[in-house]
Amino acid sequence: MGAAFSAVYVRDLRLALRRRVEALLPVVFFIVAVSLFPLGVGPEPQTLRQIAAGVVWVSALLASMLSVTSLYAGDHADGSLEQMILSGQSGFVVASAKAAAHWTVTGAPLVLAAPLIGLLLDMSNAALGTLVASLLLGTPILSLLGGMGAALTLGLRSAGVLLILLILPLAVPALIFGAGAVSAVDSGVSTAGHFSLLGALLILTALTAPLATSFALSIALE
Repeated sequence: MGAAFSAVYVRDLRLALRRRVEALLPVVFFIVAVSLFPLGVGPEPQTLRQIAAGVVWVSALLASMLSVTSLYAGDHADGSLEQMILSGQSGFVVASAKAAAHWTVTGAPLVLAAPLIGLLLDMSNAALGTLVASLLLGTPILSLLGGMGAALTLGLRSAGVLLILLILPLAVPALIFGAGAVSAVDSGVSTAGHFSLLGALLILTALTAPLATSFALSIALE
């Protein structure tokens, strides 16, 4: 299983390196979307600090959904996805590896860009650290849920719209607890509860989303 996971993971990373512009698009969207808010609501530091966590999390969610629509579409079109499943590799392993590769290409850069975005929104050092930690726990959830949605809508018309309608409600708890952790820091309240719930969501999603994705891929390929 480890060898199969590594093979699929490395393969997806190599494909992403060949399509660098496409891989960078979510990060560019994230930075541009967040940068527009100071222009829209004004440069008042207090206002920016109040909305910073929600703005960053919503932008990260939309950026993640922007790239997840093509997670399985290309492999399905050229037949390589069917070969992965027919080769005897576990669908759970394939789904986990592709979600991990998606997070490495999309989620990790969003986490790395968060400190710069936080400075733009005049966040304190404590809030900035909490934001990065919450994204580190939350963005893998978005990749796992996005992979499940991409599998469920594979081969359907208007798959991107259907994927967003399916995944956004499931991703709302991660958004609430992630942004809530930063708000707790600003209010002087402990963030332990928010991070515990985020961690529980990550574990639950890691155990169930790849399994659901595996079943969805099997149905799509029949």
